[in-house]
Amino acid sequence: MKTLKTTVPSPVGEITLYTLTNAGGASVVLSSLGAGINAIVVPDRNGTLADVVIGYENPADYIADGPCAGKTPGRYANRIACGKFSLDGKEYTLPVNNGPNHLHGGPDGFQNRIWNAEELAPGKIRFTLESADTDAGYPGNLKASVTYTWDDDNNLTAEYDAISDAPTVVNLTNHSYFNLAGHNAGPRKAMDQTLRLMASRWLPTDDTLIPTGEKAPVTGTPMDFLEARPVGESIFPADAVPSTESLISGFDAIRFGKGYDNCWLADSCSEVAPIAVLADQGSGRKLTVSTDQPAVQVYGGNWVGGAPVGKEGACYEDYCAVAIECQGCPDAPNHPEFPSQTVTPSTPYHRVIRFSFTTD
Repeated sequence: MKTLKTTVPSPVGEITLYTLTNAGGASVVLSSLGAGINAIVVPDRNGTLADVVIGYENPADYIADGPCAGKTPGRYANRIACGKFSLDGKEYTLPVNNGPNHLHGGPDGFQNRIWNAEELAPGKIRFTLESADTDAGYPGNLKASVTYTWDDDNNLTAEYDAISDAPTVVNLTNHSYFNLAGHNAGPRKAMDQTLRLMASRWLPTDDTLIPTGEKAPVTGTPMDFLEARPVGESIFPADAVPSTESLISGFDAIRFGKGYDNCWLADSCSEVAPIAVLADQGSGRKLTVSTDQPAVQVYGGNWVGGAPVGKEGACYEDYCAVAIECQGCPDAPNHPEFPSQTVTPSTPYHRVIRFSFTTD
């Protein structure tokens, strides 16, 4: 395993980048800004390498980018209704930054901060961040870490840990967007990727994407990915360029999010197990996502257009890549029927997400 460490200046401090290259020549680029993934370069069925996650030419452009590309949002990824939740009888107020709701820890969430970085071993990098009591309104002094391991079999494993000196809520994930045909292959290739989810229930939401509390079966709806099928099959005509204008589904969940921006409940989360398989038929690349998280948010890049200039000068459009965000349920602090995201001094947070790249 080869490691190249570089640093670049930014308005929020020096960014440390690690490029990890395995024995087969496949590589990842990890960033201390947002404990992020800036690149994943893996082979197709013929051995041709390509970067399969969207990202930016300038590492500083990841600061406060709309897509949150590749980064670790927090303290609570996804939405909390009206920026309020109660814990142990006390109500907490968080900044509202997504319509009427709190999203990804607010405008100064973990994704927009410089994390401390260290190389633990060849192919293993740990990022750590301290978040003080009342940071963005959250209780408790929290210490969070993300440990990435890249191996010779093209597995990228992310381990998420957090400890707090008082009860709080935590939800950590990775927000990479995948286009297995290549990061700049465009919306049609992205929406033609096939997706399978090991999830037979999903969470209906209101029109601000806050769950209603229902755990609905996917059968007979556009949310059914129990068998692999193209991501855009139910929402775009097969011969049209995916766009807001070509969106055809009148299903409420699709209409509310302008495409897929929804949460599915894992059928199994007691151990690290596959939750999603994304594949590109043209290149033969396949991504298997495994986790012990209770849910997965699938986001079709519905609002990616307008992002900073991409790698190799790419201009990213809406629907150009798919995010598969393994996490706790959105708004879980306000839904006792959902798996708890509460962390206490005696119950620390530990979750795993593994991205495994293979070819057919």
